[in-house]
Amino acid sequence: MDIMNLAKGMLAKKLGGNSDAVGGVLDSLLGQGDKMDIGSLVSGFKEKGMGDVAESWLGDGENAPVSTDQLKEVLGEGQVAEAAAKLGTDEGSLLSGLQDALPQLVDKASSGGSLLDSVGGLGALGGMAKKFL
Repeated sequence: MDIMNLAKGMLAKKLGGNSDAVGGVLDSLLGQGDKMDIGSLVSGFKEKGMGDVAESWLGDGENAPVSTDQLKEVLGEGQVAEAAAKLGTDEGSLLSGLQDALPQLVDKASSGGSLLDSVGGLGALGGMAKKFL
């Protein structure tokens, strides 16, 4: 199972919705088609001064917690409001689901820190993401 499908299932279960609807919302918040765009997500955290949070998710150690306010800041208030409306839920529930799911998903996608190591560290990963924007 790929990471984006895992994310869809986790969030759908948390919100009590179907994974197809959740999938469309996740694609707009976190993805590029059927792939989770970890580089852009990490870059967003770094730009907001929270690179240490995202970096903890990339390695094998304990995942640092993220608050719903931090998620809203990184993902964008308008994006979160639109996503919640599309799912027929409130922003708090959506953010709470993402708060639980994102650290696990990024951690699974980068098991062993291989994603971080293969691109030359957090700074290189963020720089790589910027090239595609």
